[in-house]
Formats: sequence, C-alpha cells, structure tokens
Amino acid sequence: MKIISYNVNGIRAAINKGFIDWLTSANPDVICLQEIKAMKEQLDLSLFEAAGYTYHYWFSAEKKGYSGVAILSKIAPNHVEYGTGIASMDFEGRNIRADFDGISVMSLYLPSGTNDARLQHKFDYMDMFQDYINTLKTTIPNLVICGDYNICHEAIDIHNPKMKGVSGFLPEEREWIGQFIENGFIDAFRYLHPERQEYSWWSYRANARANNKGWRLDYAMVSQPLQEKIKRAVILTEAVHSDHCPILVEIEH
Repeated sequence: MKIISYNVNGIRAAINKGFIDWLTSANPDVICLQEIKAMKEQLDLSLFEAAGYTYHYWFSAEKKGYSGVAILSKIAPNHVEYGTGIASMDFEGRNIRADFDGISVMSLYLPSGTNDARLQHKFDYMDMFQDYINTLKTTIPNLVICGDYNICHEAIDIHNPKMKGVSGFLPEEREWIGQFIENGFIDAFRYLHPERQEYSWWSYRANARANNKGWRLDYAMVSQPLQEKIKRAVILTEAVHSDHCPILVEIEH
C-alpha cells in the first residue's frame, strides 16, 4: 500500500497550482491531506474521482477556511472514523481515519503553537491524542498515523538547531514526539534513513525553500507490529503546491 501525506495549505489553492495532475502522476493508493481549508461542498469532487479516488472523506473545521483533514483512497475502506470523539480536538477538524483489511490509516493535523494560548492548546491536544492512541492501539494494532505533527524531533530535522525557543522545536514538544515513538511507533523516514537531512516545510519568508532552510514537520508514524512491512519512505520535495511537501510511505500489504 502506497500512502502519501500532504499538508496542502488550502486544497483549492493547491488544485489551482496543478495538484490533480501531480496526484495522478504520484498515484498513491491512499492520500492523507491536512489543512484543506474548505468544506466538502465547496469542492468539485469529480476532480478527485476522475483521478481515480472513488472513495474520499472530508472532515472540515467548524470555522470556514481553516484547518481540516481528508483521506482519498482508491481502495474501499471498511470503516471511516471522523475525529476522535473529543470535542476540544474535533472542532478544528484534525483527525480522520480509514480502516482497511489489516491496516488503518489516519490523517493527523496537530495544532501549531503560534502564541501562548495556542501553545497551551497544542500541549493539551498532544496529551489527549497520546491517551486516545494508547486506547485505539488495543483494538487497532496495525496503524499508520500520517500528517503534519508541527514538531521537529531531532536536530537533524531542522536547518537551525539553535532555534530552541520556537514552537515546533521546544524541548517539551521534542520530548513528547520521542515518547510517542517509544510508546509503540516507528518514524518511517528516520527508520530507513537515519542520517538523511531532508525537510518537509519551509517558511514563505526569506527565500527559505530555495535555500533549503526547512523543518521536517510531516511524519508517517507506523505502529510497531508493521515494522517489518515498511518498504519505502521518502520526502517528495519536488511537489510545490504548498509551503509543505508530501511524504510517502510504502507498506507491504
């Protein structure tokens, strides 16, 4: 199963930049989208269906033009779970999960900590999400959680490791993602490429992408029972529809 995750920073804007042609060419079995910034009814769904994604599921934020996640699939899922059932997590449309035979795929958009209030919301969300996943794993052990975690884990994941006071690279955030992995997940890209320094997000400021001054914020976290089935994990830096680029993981299935 070829799975792509992509924070598109507005699906309508991405479509205007050639997203559909790119999707057809990339040809994943499943694609997880984050920050769609649209309601389902605002989209021409026939574009995705024409590209081969007969099955598409959208979980938008209550606030228009903000956040939101989606899963598009060529394979019919057995079940789709919208959100987590926790109101303070779900009103911004940050989690959607599709269950297939033998594997479940989640699209996650973890909050960013742009100011003190949002940082506290992020920490609260992280704690609740960990508890939610601990419970979920007991019934769904084969889980791939793809998405924008809004955290760089290690110094190798950020162009300037001295940025210790910035949300996304705070010691508490880094510790959380380390513990998340220790609780039963594999960072697929780092597992296969322990020394490779690549990024998945660049600021629009100061020509950051051209200078490759980036952050690796997007992860495919694969639950440990699937470890031996991780075949490939790459960052698709050539895709330029967003300030993020897509990531890909291939799981033997």
